[in-house]
Amino acid sequence: MKHETIKTAALTLALCACTIFAFSSFASASAAGSAEPFDPAELFTDRDMEQEADLTDSVTLTLSDGQDLLIDEEGVYVITGTAKNASVIVEADDQAKVQLVLDGVAIENESAPCVYIKEADKVFLTTAADSSLSVTGSFQADGDVNTDGAVFSRSDLTLNGTGTLTVSSTDNGVVCKDDLKITGGSYVISAASKAIEANDSIRIADGTLDLTAGTDGLHAENDDDDTLGWIYIGDGSLDISAGDDAVHALSAVQIDGGSLEITAAEGIESTYIVINDGKIGIQASDDGINAAWKSSAYTAAIVINGGDITVVMGSGDTDGIDSNGNLYINGGTVDVTGGSTFDYDGQAAYNGGTIIVNGQQVS
Repeated sequence: MKHETIKTAALTLALCACTIFAFSSFASASAAGSAEPFDPAELFTDRDMEQEADLTDSVTLTLSDGQDLLIDEEGVYVITGTAKNASVIVEADDQAKVQLVLDGVAIENESAPCVYIKEADKVFLTTAADSSLSVTGSFQADGDVNTDGAVFSRSDLTLNGTGTLTVSSTDNGVVCKDDLKITGGSYVISAASKAIEANDSIRIADGTLDLTAGTDGLHAENDDDDTLGWIYIGDGSLDISAGDDAVHALSAVQIDGGSLEITAAEGIESTYIVINDGKIGIQASDDGINAAWKSSAYTAAIVINGGDITVVMGSGDTDGIDSNGNLYINGGTVDVTGGSTFDYDGQAAYNGGTIIVNGQQVS
């Protein structure tokens, strides 16, 4: 590992124009894989973005203690009431789209998810009025399925709405075994393990997220396909306190906007990280932003094209901006405070933007 100040690196790189590439919104990866930009227009459907459900043909269901609500057909279901040891279970056709509208719901379970999506094409979990979901004991498996989240989905899941959803869990908060989207609403999630976890992707268009996690705040990882397990943040307000990584993705992280306030062991970790815009504040005891070789689909790299990024590091063997591959700074403001501020193993290029190291502007 080379430990250089960005000032020295910038002077060296200025003499090595052959290593400087032009980036727009996304950089090109090497032969290990081609990194295409995440186009927000392709990530969310019109229905994902609608914060209020169409209740014209909806069905209202009321919770009661010890009684599960089973939904086995496509439709819009308004869930009301307060209950203990009761789950909302979706087990519909694999082509069915189901919308659950939480209207002032409060569920407290000892060992089962409060919302359990066994099968459907896609489920919309819409918070219409402030609701809470809590699991207080040890989760029990459903056969060979390790149901380890207060919200547990085996299908695509979209979180939206106009209210606040509070989630508390002795394991994970929200778990999705497919694609998880958040397009609106407010979420206060406290979890002993991961606050939000998905296999294929986590896509955030908007919303307010207050996450407290024993391990990772946002975690996307697919054990069977390392081209998946990515995170996109387009907008919204995220406040993440995590015992391990605040934002962890196997393949890639793209941040196009929004506000992130992070306190964690490590701020953002993935194979390929691109920051185009947004306001990001990181306080970390390990690396602030770390590109590591986790996916064969991407070359490990950090690409900063814009945004306002502040990283404050703890003492010890820590790095503010750390790439096990390449590092490119093309714009924005990067303000790093710590002992080792910039670290990279491959190529590095400074093409623009403002860089501040320990209070001194060096660009």
